[in-house]
Amino acid sequence: MNIRSIDGGVSFAVRVQPGASREGVIGLYGDAIKIALSAPAVDGKANEALVRYLATALNVPKTSITIASGHASRSKVIRVIGITNEETAARLSPTAAV
Repeated sequence: MNIRSIDGGVSFAVRVQPGASREGVIGLYGDAIKIALSAPAVDGKANEALVRYLATALNVPKTSITIASGHASRSKVIRVIGITNEETAARLSPTAAV
């Protein structure tokens, strides 16, 4: 998992699996964190679900999370303000409970 420090937070890659039967971190996809979401990849619903899921998992407000790139792709770069690399890695490990 490649989590980079940015000014005031972190940046990391995710690979989204929309339309899943359950939501959660399911492992790694290369250097990206693979996240299953129940929302379909239609009309931005998966992006909204991803931000909601990450806000809950990382215990930060939704406004702290930005999809920096990949809005129309399954591969995205996420920026989160107000959290450290260590906190992010611990909270997004596949074994962490949300």
